[in-house]
Amino acid sequence: MGLVVQKYGGSSVADAEGIKRVAKRIVDAKKNGNQVVVVVSAMGDTTDELIDLAGQVSPIPAGREFDMLLTAGERISMALLAMAIKNLGHEAQSFTGSQAGVITDSVHNKARIIDVTPGRIRTSIDEGNVAIVAGFQGVSQEGKNITTLGRGGSDTTAVALAAALDAEVCEIYTDVDGVFTADPRVVKKARKIDWISFEDMLELASSGSKVLLHRCVEYARRYNIPIHVRSSFSGLQGTWVSNEPIEKNQQGEKGVEQAIISGVAHDTSEAKITVVGVPDKPGEAAKIFRAVADAQINLDMIVQNVSAASTGLTDISFTLPKTEGRKAIDALEKQKASVGFDSLRYDDQIAKISLVGAGMKTNPGVTAGFFEALTDAGVNIELISTSEIRISVVTRADDVNEAVRAVHSAFGLDSDSDEAVVYGGTGR
Repeated sequence: MGLVVQKYGGSSVADAEGIKRVAKRIVDAKKNGNQVVVVVSAMGDTTDELIDLAGQVSPIPAGREFDMLLTAGERISMALLAMAIKNLGHEAQSFTGSQAGVITDSVHNKARIIDVTPGRIRTSIDEGNVAIVAGFQGVSQEGKNITTLGRGGSDTTAVALAAALDAEVCEIYTDVDGVFTADPRVVKKARKIDWISFEDMLELASSGSKVLLHRCVEYARRYNIPIHVRSSFSGLQGTWVSNEPIEKNQQGEKGVEQAIISGVAHDTSEAKITVVGVPDKPGEAAKIFRAVADAQINLDMIVQNVSAASTGLTDISFTLPKTEGRKAIDALEKQKASVGFDSLRYDDQIAKISLVGAGMKTNPGVTAGFFEALTDAGVNIELISTSEIRISVVTRADDVNEAVRAVHSAFGLDSDSDEAVVYGGTGR
């Protein structure tokens, strides 16, 4: 008997019929001899609706109460799913994140998991139950307050539980058939990937791929937990994410070698800030980025121009989440006198496009091909960032879809088969 952790996203449990369909899939896994732990997200757009409701009540909701509100969505899902499983003749017990032993730090709205003590979950499954855990939430180690994990929190909950329970696999169920070479809503001929390394998946996730979030993949790599991304709307095999190609997975299918290019990702959730007229001398950039760091803001791409010989001044540009734009501007304005820069420019009409693949290390010409494809599509480049296995550029947001399709085709990633299907319409 193996232990399997399954995670179902909001689109999979969006309504009563979806919950019953998921319950049947869980029961089938139980009948196959597995112990099953399930992590669920809130139904459909419940979390977004709760966020909107909070905004109507208070323009700046208190972090603790905001977390208390948002965790209600997952509690509804877990209870309904437990009812549906019991209706099929099997026992199930639901647990909140705190009851499941998900221990976090004290940062509200984007807490990080620091430990998992799944004693109650282990007892429940050993007694023959399906254990259903509310994703996206935990309890702070200090203060014992309810916390939420931020974007992709349910995926992270699932992988953390899989690691703590020593599960054979963590199955992430979504509304697409796996990880694709591009967003199938943008590139209709995107091809499903059979296997992808943690390394490449981390780059795709951090570059905007929405099927798996960066924190989830990072956790899985750290504890070497294989992830199987698949659709809850079909019975098709999905995408395996692991350290090495799986020679023979649980379904008896042989793994495959990794392609030179794994995929093209894009992200329209970022904004760009340019600090204009920074004195080009030691310590000034450090002051700028210390101010941003103290505001708890994560940066992505950073570019510093060559200073002008006549003025000794330079410009520094960086990208960050749009949601953090106002906070970053406020933090930098407070440092204007100290740093001595001229002004700040804010631009939220940008998009990031990334080409990812471990094969870049040993295949010359990938960079040239990437930029030639963008040139042929008439797309102008504003920023460039690279790693050993990724090339990212910033363009105008209006150009992103055309750019993604052009790059995808240029590297031969288009599928010859039928168009990719997004069953729930969200890609999550």
